Amino acid sequence: MATSNNNKSLSRQATTSAMAALAGLAMLFASAPANAGPTWEGLKADVVGTRSIQSGLGIVTLDAPVRPEDQRAVPVSIDARFIDGRTVKSVTLVVDENPMPVAAVFTMGPGQRHAALKTSIRLNQQTEVRAIVEASDGALYMTSRLVKFAGGQAACAAPPTGNADEIAANMGKMELAEVATAGNVTRIDQPMRLKISHPNHTGMALDQQTLLYIPLRMVTALEVRQGDQKLFDMTGSITLAENPVFEFPVALTGDHQLNVVLKDSDGTEWSRSLPIRAGS
Repeated sequence: MATSNNNKSLSRQATTSAMAALAGLAMLFASAPANAGPTWEGLKADVVGTRSIQSGLGIVTLDAPVRPEDQRAVPVSIDARFIDGRTVKSVTLVVDENPMPVAAVFTMGPGQRHAALKTSIRLNQQTEVRAIVEASDGALYMTSRLVKFAGGQAACAAPPTGNADEIAANMGKMELAEVATAGNVTRIDQPMRLKISHPNHTGMALDQQTLLYIPLRMVTALEVRQGDQKLFDMTGSITLAENPVFEFPVALTGDHQLNVVLKDSDGTEWSRSLPIRAGS
């Protein structure tokens, strides 16, 4: 990507900073997956350490397009369910071949036997995408899916959408909307879509005017509560797409206010209270 020694140096510094930002995250988890591969074999000790990991067949479903239309925003959905009384403690999304493979870690709220999550990620090249689910008893389950690369520029180096002034003006804005479901079936849970305005700068993209690397500024944390009830906390990374989108269910019998806290690597924090039924 770089065309001079200075640019190469800046790229190395940005990449080092990005990896350091998630160094603590890797220490929280220990791994040993079911669907192997040379890259994963080198990664798993950093993601889940020496813990054993079982096949997620029948427990974890991972869905992503085989050939995504937009490598800058590849939709990924994870569904995890226990029917034996255990609950979902956490969900880790891994993209083997990306510069920062741990895309996101979702720490679920208490008592959730079923977790349904959807977000969008950047794709740097053809890669296995993995979902690792931790049960309330500490057991780990994994499933994976190969996502192919259509060619062109790696998404982590792609320039952001819009100019710097627009990005700065919109940063931290959030929108909440119901996700349409088939039929008119009465539901206890309603899928919701949370859209967040944040560039999630990777530190690897060139400013097209200055030809300098845009400094790293990534989403580091997202806290989502329905009223006072924790739905999930998320630790993010540069692998999340620009202006990330998250889908998840809310209980229609619960509080009709969604309280969201967003934090980024610059130390900025945004808090929003969004009405669940009336849009936002």
